[in-house]
Amino acid sequence: MKKIYLLALLILPLVGFAQEDQILKKLDAKAGFYNDIAMKIWSNPELGYLETQSSALLQQTLKDAGFTVKPGVAEVPTAFIAEYGSGAPVIGIMAEFDALPGVSQKAVPFRDPVVEGGSGHACGHHLFGTASTAAGITVMEWMKENNIKGTLRVYGTPAEEGGGGKVYIAKAGLMDDVDAMLHWHPGSDNEAGATSSLANISTKFRFYGVASHAAAAPERGKSALDGVEAMNFMVNLMREHVPMETRMHYVITRGGEAPNVVPAFAESYHYVRHPDAIVVKEIFQRMIKAAEGAALGTQTRMEYEIINGVYNLLPNETLSQIMFKNLQRVGGVNYTAEEKKFAEEIIKTFPEGVIASPDDAAVITPFEVNEKGTGGSTDVGDVSWLVPTAGLGTATWVPGTSAHTWQAVAAGGMSIGQKGMMVAAKTLTLTAMDIFKDPSVTVKAKAELDKRRGANFKYEALTGDRKPPLDYRK
Repeated sequence: MKKIYLLALLILPLVGFAQEDQILKKLDAKAGFYNDIAMKIWSNPELGYLETQSSALLQQTLKDAGFTVKPGVAEVPTAFIAEYGSGAPVIGIMAEFDALPGVSQKAVPFRDPVVEGGSGHACGHHLFGTASTAAGITVMEWMKENNIKGTLRVYGTPAEEGGGGKVYIAKAGLMDDVDAMLHWHPGSDNEAGATSSLANISTKFRFYGVASHAAAAPERGKSALDGVEAMNFMVNLMREHVPMETRMHYVITRGGEAPNVVPAFAESYHYVRHPDAIVVKEIFQRMIKAAEGAALGTQTRMEYEIINGVYNLLPNETLSQIMFKNLQRVGGVNYTAEEKKFAEEIIKTFPEGVIASPDDAAVITPFEVNEKGTGGSTDVGDVSWLVPTAGLGTATWVPGTSAHTWQAVAAGGMSIGQKGMMVAAKTLTLTAMDIFKDPSVTVKAKAELDKRRGANFKYEALTGDRKPPLDYRK
């Protein structure tokens, strides 16, 4: 009997590996199908909350595969939930699909916009949404074939780039019953650590003055632009007196129409970021005081609107270790000779001092736990404080590429991006399968979430009670 038991222990992992091999081969066989979907979205870049065609394409793909799709959730027309199965555990996979303004680019290794000043997928969300859809369909088919119990959901989450789509889905309670949430993001390397991000509040400050002829009757005018500039000056002075991890940046979105008219209206768009959401709220209150002082000093009137607010990512090592194991199983991105030549041309366009090699796309970054937020911000942060969450990044861009650049758009529009997308789809698929197969995983992941966020944690969105800013890109 003991020999039989030991033999079973040896055989079961081999059976599991054989099944995983079949799953990976199935995804390889459908790579062309998913590449076509990603390229349709890449070729029609739609900004946050305006992703009508991109969202519809992913919804239809999931519906055709057998998911029940609920569109327009959380009062957001382009948000959706695709669901299969019933009961516990409930596993979610998030999908993004919004583009960025001003980074239009052809799939070539030199600067060449498709439309000058147009939009582009400089953060690779065309790949993000497609890979998550591919993973969802593959896991669903596996569940059907093997009679796996539980619920699988693909969440279509719009407007990650400053619109906070996930925040409103979370606020609506549509993730409350999820046991584990998975996501990924395009990047220039392959990693699946348990790392954090920066919390962020973004706000438009609007100043209202009195118009007048700037030469004939300047004494009658009250310049809204003066209010904006006075506020911005004071915010810049604040940089010396905030924690060193803080990031503050802004643009003036409206400064007046003509130099000879005292501006009656002006607006600036501010971000404040920090690894701790509480610190972000404190610094934001100081920004408001600066704006109030600027209005008082320039005899203008000020209003502000919080456009977005997101928490820092809360790492979950339990889920991230599983994700990392599967990323190692799948492997990184290996370039053909043609892709390597493309990558080398892209690397030549990087700023001086950026050292990168095309070979780095095949490397898997060692596992790391880092609770100090670095880099950017994401609305995945809010989800991670409510549901055990794990993510990964894959080399969809040439190593050394920064997000939000034309170089990212270029690589995302050709085979380099598509290969990285399939690495993500495979890793998400295997990770979801592992969680469905082992009930103890979600129990352990939830216990870790409770420990990290503390016993007295109560979720309060940094956006307050505002509705989704559906017009923030218009």
